[in-house]
Amino acid sequence: MASVIVTTGDQKGEFLPLGHRTSVIGRAENLPLQVRDNLISRKHLRIKFDEETGGYVAEDMGSHNGVYINNKKITGKTLLAEGDMIMIGTTILMFTQKDFDDKDSALTHYKKVGEQLRLTRHTDKSSPQAGTDRTHG
Repeated sequence: MASVIVTTGDQKGEFLPLGHRTSVIGRAENLPLQVRDNLISRKHLRIKFDEETGGYVAEDMGSHNGVYINNKKITGKTLLAEGDMIMIGTTILMFTQKDFDDKDSALTHYKKVGEQLRLTRHTDKSSPQAGTDRTHG
């Protein structure tokens, strides 16, 4: 399965196991992952499991401030990849293919991914940055 982990702010370490369903993330209290950020819409981001590909697709739900994946604003359904950083409002979520038992294990995974990214960028500065265009009409 897969999860998203809140990586910034007071909710850092909170996570949402995605499963094979559609998950909506936003400010509304009744959502499976409520993010308390004034720049986030009540229903801001939809992440859906795609049965055909076995992957997960992110989509902006018409929010005022948009959804950014790896610092690029998405305009349609966008396939998510391991380690993608999703910004909604001022909050950053990390997408991962892993599931977690608790907040501590989610934070530990986030820290390990961050260390690996720093090492990769430091040792291979000539490689292109992650975040290629994966937007699907």
